Amino acid sequence: MGPCVTNALSSRLTAEVRREGVRWAQEYTRGVASTPPTAVGPATGSGTAIAFWPDTDVFGTAQCSFAVLAERFRELAFLNRGLGISLIDERTPGGAARRMPFQAPGGTRDLVALLDAQVGSPVHPEVIGFEREDLRMAGNVEVALRWCGSRQERVRSFANSTRTPEGGAHELGFRDGVAAAVTSYARQRRLLTGADPDLRADQIGEGLTAVVSVKLDHPEYVGAALGGLGGAAVRPRVAEAVREHLGTWLEEHPEQAAAVVGGIIRRARRS
Repeated sequence: MGPCVTNALSSRLTAEVRREGVRWAQEYTRGVASTPPTAVGPATGSGTAIAFWPDTDVFGTAQCSFAVLAERFRELAFLNRGLGISLIDERTPGGAARRMPFQAPGGTRDLVALLDAQVGSPVHPEVIGFEREDLRMAGNVEVALRWCGSRQERVRSFANSTRTPEGGAHELGFRDGVAAAVTSYARQRRLLTGADPDLRADQIGEGLTAVVSVKLDHPEYVGAALGGLGGAAVRPRVAEAVREHLGTWLEEHPEQAAAVVGGIIRRARRS
């Protein structure tokens, strides 16, 4: 959908595709093809290059912000581990082009570490993270999380590398899974008595920094601005994956688990 929207909002767009030794090109004017796909020469390798000119009749200005683009490309690098992105600004008159590369070998773990660096010391040093493919929701989920001494909660959710500011099924599933894993661990260690209720999702968020990213074959969005994610299969599948992985991590890291779970229970009993 993204390229279609870009094309419709551009006064001009050119698409160039390198495939099977041939370089193909096509031009569009305000979303309408002005030339057919044409073979314009030989090519090595494969790939696609898109060039577009924002339509000033729509936007009023065509000035692009380097800072805004840099922030978005940085985010894409975090969400797609191993992907390298370069932002090059050639608008400097008579000067060298400004270049900024982006790559995050740790993926979403690196993003959690970056967000945590802005708020204080972590409760446990390791960023917990995992990635799982699940055919039942026709996609995969990647999660990274860590608790810090801050009282603030920072949970960012994404669907197909696009921010979902209204959350949705994947974020709800994440919270369900965390609450279930922490409650189960606390009961096994007798940190919760039989009279204590299960921990709720809203009780595990203080000091929590997390990134929840799903990549789905057929995402279902909710809201006019597509700011939230739907899909009946997503919430239980994400919850299951988080519960299992976080539960295993808590079992394998008893000292760090005691600090995390103990703090959550103390805050829950005060509330």
